[in-house]
Amino acid sequence: MCYNGRMPRDEEITYADHLGRFYARRYAYPPMVGRVLGYLLVCEPRDQTIAELSEALLASRSAITGALSVLERTDAVRRSRAAGERMDRVRIDFSSAQARGFDVSEYQELGDLAREGLEVLSDAPPERRAELLELAAFAEFLVESTQALRQEWEARREALRASGELPS
Repeated sequence: MCYNGRMPRDEEITYADHLGRFYARRYAYPPMVGRVLGYLLVCEPRDQTIAELSEALLASRSAITGALSVLERTDAVRRSRAAGERMDRVRIDFSSAQARGFDVSEYQELGDLAREGLEVLSDAPPERRAELLELAAFAEFLVESTQALRQEWEARREALRASGELPS
């Protein structure tokens, strides 16, 4: 029996398995990362301890802890601890730019590296610099497009909230 008094439904575990396979295939994450993420998206209560996740997903605590470390690095989950409790609880948190896919720091860094390469090749002929010039321009395009896409999403989210299609 689960610590929270509720056994996970088969559909919840199946969904977690599907997300686990998706994250493994698409992002080369260990399947447990996607399984934990999937389960946290559909479980009740929303806040789960490592022990509860371990029991629900029939996985070791170390596997759950490893998966949570990956999810924390991508800002997809957050930990909390109520006063007097001895264990952390985790829950989904997609509020950060990184968790939503809007973090442009990767593209900014790629652009910086392309420009550094251009400095290395400052005396080279244009055809030798072509790939780096395109990479720098592409990185700049990704930064601008991602920022615009984020603004567009935020406007759409507010419209969905205003219409009642999304909770506030």
